[in-house]
Amino acid sequence: MGLTKQYLRYTPSAVFGVIGSQKANIVFVTLRGGERGRYVAVGACEHVFIWDVRKAEKVLILEGNKHEVTHLCPSPDGVHIAVGYEDGSVRIFSLLNGESNVSFNGHKSAVTTIQYDALGARLVTGSRDTDVIVWDVINECGLYRLKGHKDAITQALFLKNKNLLVTSSKDSFVKWWDLDTQHCFKTMVGHRSEVWGMVLLNQENRLLTGSADSELRAWDIDYLEENKEVGEPQEKKGKGLLDDDDEDHEDEGPNEDPEERILSCEKAGSVLREARDRVVSLIADPKAKVLACHGLDANLEIFAVLPEEEIQKTIKKKLKKARQKAKSQGGDAGPADPVVERKLTDEIQKLTNIKASSKIRSVDCFLSPNGEMKIALLLQNNTVETYTLMTTEKNPASTKTCRLTLGGHRTDVRTLTFSSDNIAVLSASGETVKVWNRSTLQVIRTMACEYALCSLFVPGDRQIIIGTKSGKIQIFDLASGSLLETTEAHDGALWSICLSPDQRGIVTGGADKTVKFWDFELIKDNESGPNKRLTVKHTRTLQLDEDVLCVRYSPNQRLLAVSLLDCTVKIFYTDTLKFFLSLYGHKLPVLCMDISHDCALIVTGSADRNVKVWGLDFGDCHRSMFAHDDSVMFLQFVPKTHLFFTAGKDRKIKQWDADKFEHIQTLEGHKGEVWCLAISPNGDHIVSSSHDKSLRLWERTREPIILEEEKEMEREAEFEESLAKGDEPIVPGEAKGEAEPAGKKTIETVKAAERIMEALELYRKENTMLEEHTAACKAEGKELPLPPTNPILMAYGNISPSRYVLEVIKKVRSSELEVSLLVLPFPYIPDLLSLFNTYIQQGLEVELVCRCLFFLLRIHFGQITGNRMLLSVVDELRTNTISKVREIRDVLGFNSAGLQFLQREIESKEDVMFFADATGRFEEKKRKRRRRARAILTIA
Repeated sequence: MGLTKQYLRYTPSAVFGVIGSQKANIVFVTLRGGERGRYVAVGACEHVFIWDVRKAEKVLILEGNKHEVTHLCPSPDGVHIAVGYEDGSVRIFSLLNGESNVSFNGHKSAVTTIQYDALGARLVTGSRDTDVIVWDVINECGLYRLKGHKDAITQALFLKNKNLLVTSSKDSFVKWWDLDTQHCFKTMVGHRSEVWGMVLLNQENRLLTGSADSELRAWDIDYLEENKEVGEPQEKKGKGLLDDDDEDHEDEGPNEDPEERILSCEKAGSVLREARDRVVSLIADPKAKVLACHGLDANLEIFAVLPEEEIQKTIKKKLKKARQKAKSQGGDAGPADPVVERKLTDEIQKLTNIKASSKIRSVDCFLSPNGEMKIALLLQNNTVETYTLMTTEKNPASTKTCRLTLGGHRTDVRTLTFSSDNIAVLSASGETVKVWNRSTLQVIRTMACEYALCSLFVPGDRQIIIGTKSGKIQIFDLASGSLLETTEAHDGALWSICLSPDQRGIVTGGADKTVKFWDFELIKDNESGPNKRLTVKHTRTLQLDEDVLCVRYSPNQRLLAVSLLDCTVKIFYTDTLKFFLSLYGHKLPVLCMDISHDCALIVTGSADRNVKVWGLDFGDCHRSMFAHDDSVMFLQFVPKTHLFFTAGKDRKIKQWDADKFEHIQTLEGHKGEVWCLAISPNGDHIVSSSHDKSLRLWERTREPIILEEEKEMEREAEFEESLAKGDEPIVPGEAKGEAEPAGKKTIETVKAAERIMEALELYRKENTMLEEHTAACKAEGKELPLPPTNPILMAYGNISPSRYVLEVIKKVRSSELEVSLLVLPFPYIPDLLSLFNTYIQQGLEVELVCRCLFFLLRIHFGQITGNRMLLSVVDELRTNTISKVREIRDVLGFNSAGLQFLQREIESKEDVMFFADATGRFEEKKRKRRRRARAILTIA
């Protein structure tokens, strides 16, 4: 057998050039107790970037897997951030070290909103799949899934003082959920179109919603329960209240209805926005004193929510005016006292507008105690801007404090090139050309240019040449970062540019049906001063019948390949410009092509999604390969090989072998169409650019690729995906209602269930062997040597088979535990129940065991109660569980009382206050100090 050809794997190395992705929102975060308003978090494709806006640099990257980030929400304590992804998963990262230990899988499609409750113990997520899921952050598991909306969820908010949740959706409804009973007790139907955002104001007594029109609708919330009895939300057990006050409430029919018993919602009016389009984001600062709202344009509108004292002042002023007016009109006759209605405009007043430099995608804000408002905007052109605003002034004006633009382009990068030393990377877009250092990924130069379509480094790497959409050639000097000259080259777009192999000139092809040849020249003129400057001199023109899309020299400079709009590639002799070959066979125009280093092959990529490999001797087509699911946008050979890479609009980059016509590997990662790529001269690095505004660096490793293994891995990945997409396991005897279990079947839960089954099989096998050994010992009448221990148990430190089962269950993620147990077939359950009994008797992991036990009893209730064999086990479990749980509760109570006692002891000894009291005292001291300073200033 001959030696197989060895391919080396390319792996993703870095994502750069993206400042903030469009899919996710922007949020302020605090890092290690740093000042508020200094750091912002934004989604950057699958990662989350945290920027220091003062220094304009990236300080932390929270690395994702492969799905794009769609929503961010920092925890109330500022230590964690919850990140929602396109595939419906949610991960919680620590902002101290950037690691993620908690992940939740419950949604089937992209997460659209995330919100913490006031303590940070629960998390609510809404998704495009119309479900709302409440998660327990501390126990790391799902509590329940709330169903009822008919379209994507746009916002979900916990109420601070009540166990209620309010959600809005694109189905135009706002729903109120009672989380004690997990049902929707009220649906608000006052909107004509999608509800895009909402906020709670006035100590949660008012709800403000933003819709598809220019109105922000306000709703007054009246908690009816408060009138009857001030207490916990749990006290809405209707019977108790009605039994007590039977006589008082005989007439009040509505209170029989559950929604009337909790709260009522009435429209209080609306606030008009200036924008006519839909609300994109509507947010309030944490204390709900200011609102920020924007639509699809570049205007951010800011409203102030006035405190009660100020509202009363304005009403008194109005009343005074009304009285004076009535007095002047009525003369001496004493008129009735005029009445002034309290309007919504008295409570919510427009502060100012902020005009951003481009369309706004997302906003976040917070208010400092001194009345300074800090605002962070994520714009649609890959920019982050921050503003400050003094809300205490009468007509506040905003000041722009920072603009993050350097680390990326405003528009898509359409051309990339490597310098000859593999170190610098050139990227050019619709407005700028940037040169990056490949190893540090820092921008070295940024120069303004016209809309760039193609580019190259001039030999020597000191100048660069750009071909533009308007048909010009622009030459830049890298040392000074200046434009040396602009030459009118073509009447239409200059689609392609190629350096001649002798490095003395270039060839360009444009939409004016010509190919032009240019030579490099050094000239002296007034602009260049004493030194000569580079220019290009037009030498020859090749006139063609169709627009030119791509031109390529053969490496020996004998031939020139030209791709035309009529779907053919024409090949000419370079010296005489005589016609040599025509390559036809593509159904749509050839957008890219390349010629191999030995001039033997030419590969063409077309908008018909195919790649064709041709011989350059006779123009014969060696093979046509279906390469991408959309147009092939770019193609390039790896230097000194017959391997080539293609980039497509299907977001993929693929490597191929032009000799064996085999697909070697696929580089996935881009979240938008891939426009172009560049391979470094040594073949070790690839840079690609995409519609998602990101540039990605891939590097060649020493790891070989075995094609059969690659195909096998692809098949496995497809199978795993189909497995996770299978039917959801259902709980027997439970009808689908408003509330359902939060988890979903994923490949991880299936694998966890398989591990539990394998552990139980091992436990059964070991038990059988021990029983056989005991029987053999009895028969022989003497002690025989024990059978050999299973190697797995030895690896775990020679533990017993029952302990091994517990270890396996402990390793299942808390958020996946219920679904893993739901997948387990019933024949394994009796063994599990008897094992649970022994664990509880020994006091091992009682909380975990109880959680599993109660879940299994709930889902297999019918089969367990119908099985006589299990009666004794269940009875033992009942007594053991109750006694053990009581023991644990007593220990917790004792510890809690002990800690409180110790706190009192320390306080009495050292005369210090703990925790909350200490901060209160500190604040009081601060206030006194400020007053004293003020008094001194006044005296001075």
